[in-house]
Amino acid sequence: MAQRAVWLISHEPGTPLCGTVRFSRRYPTVEKRARVFNGTSYVPIPEDGPFLKALLFELRLLDDDKDFVESRDSCSHINKTSVYGLLVGGGELWPVVAFLKNNMIYACVPLVEQTLSPRPPLISISGISQSFELLFGIQDFLHLGQKNDTELNTKLNQLPDLLLQACPFGTLLDANLQNSLDSINFASVTHPQKQPAWKVGTYKGKPQVSISITEKVKSMQYDKQDIADTWQVVGAVTCKCDLEGIMPNVTISLSLPTNGSPLQDILVHPCVTSLDSAILTSSSIDAMDDSAFSGPYKFPFTPPLESFNLCYYTSQVPVPPILGFYQMKEEEIQVKITVNLKLHESVKNNFEFCEARIPFYNRGPITHVEYKVSFGQLEVFREKSLLIWIIGQKFPKSMEISLSGTVTFGAKSHEKQPFDEICIGGTAYLKLHFKILDYTLTGCYADQHSVQVFASGKPKISTHRKLISSDYYIWNSKAPAPITYGSLLLVRCHN
Repeated sequence: MAQRAVWLISHEPGTPLCGTVRFSRRYPTVEKRARVFNGTSYVPIPEDGPFLKALLFELRLLDDDKDFVESRDSCSHINKTSVYGLLVGGGELWPVVAFLKNNMIYACVPLVEQTLSPRPPLISISGISQSFELLFGIQDFLHLGQKNDTELNTKLNQLPDLLLQACPFGTLLDANLQNSLDSINFASVTHPQKQPAWKVGTYKGKPQVSISITEKVKSMQYDKQDIADTWQVVGAVTCKCDLEGIMPNVTISLSLPTNGSPLQDILVHPCVTSLDSAILTSSSIDAMDDSAFSGPYKFPFTPPLESFNLCYYTSQVPVPPILGFYQMKEEEIQVKITVNLKLHESVKNNFEFCEARIPFYNRGPITHVEYKVSFGQLEVFREKSLLIWIIGQKFPKSMEISLSGTVTFGAKSHEKQPFDEICIGGTAYLKLHFKILDYTLTGCYADQHSVQVFASGKPKISTHRKLISSDYYIWNSKAPAPITYGSLLLVRCHN
């Protein structure tokens, strides 16, 4: 796993180039390896100028870039991965990992140790996860405690020396650049044991290990025969290990119940020392069958001092936690709405909060509402043209609730009323927001008794779980055309 090149580019709308390369670093030894591995499909790293122009074009960040480009903007090319191909020097440079954050574009090109024609699947390219880790580490370093441009420039000037330690010869050793800075500043400090380059400090105090599993569920529901509902679970395991010693070792096992949904697309932190091959090869692209690896998922690692994400995963759960039906009919200045929600019997009926938000875009303010609700209470935000159905902390014993009513609108004011390019006419949605503590949709959990710690002292081990909704939409079943998550994401990105 190595990087061919790294860039930091400030996005500057309104300037001739729309951006400036603030930092770049190339690794010639890695480039030679890329030429050998990629063979005839090899595309060299371009100079900063052509790279800047190609990247801003691909990210749609050029001021004069208003026209539709088939190869970039068609629905078949919706990008969900932050991995791009750039047309430079008569070839396509791929894969380029890039994302925009706080007006700074972070980009790098990982080494692919095989031919690029045909393109290998992203999950088989180990350098991509390392690219994200490196870029996130640089991002954290630049913006941690930053108060002004002077501090940003100071940190940019420190990057060349920091990357010599954190990413020598293009190979990431430590994504926490603050550790490298401390190592440079305190190089004269000696330790009785050999200190790894990525860990310059040690913890002193009461030993404890905290493990938190957070799952986010997305859903797009239509109640239509010609289009299937979709849903997805994405999980993250966060750890904080306060353990004495220079190199303590920890092993955490994630387990599933008998009927749990296998974890897939697992990405791990660089501190993980080894993994079962079955964990790495479990992919959501493959069809699910009874032979899918269902754990336990063991992660041996030497933890950094700070809190970190041990791993990320996805899972194909059989059903969404809440099934919904939403119907909206227009009648002149009024709309009639009907909402039915059903909590699946397998889901824990104990929410920290649960509410349904029903926005009405491209209309005037709400002047009158007549409604009937079987459970919970309805709040009306007239100027925002928004209804919020507060369901509360539990569904009733029947697990089903309903809302029906008529909403009347006043004259439309373009200055105050919410506008949306998608939600025109009958195209409308309901969005669910909820959180369930001590629960995951996959059933994934970390057993305290299975955590192995090889360090001085007996640590206190705590585990936490939670399920959170994320982009959980239920669309009007009478809408003229269904909205997919990809098209919704594309429009939101353009806005």
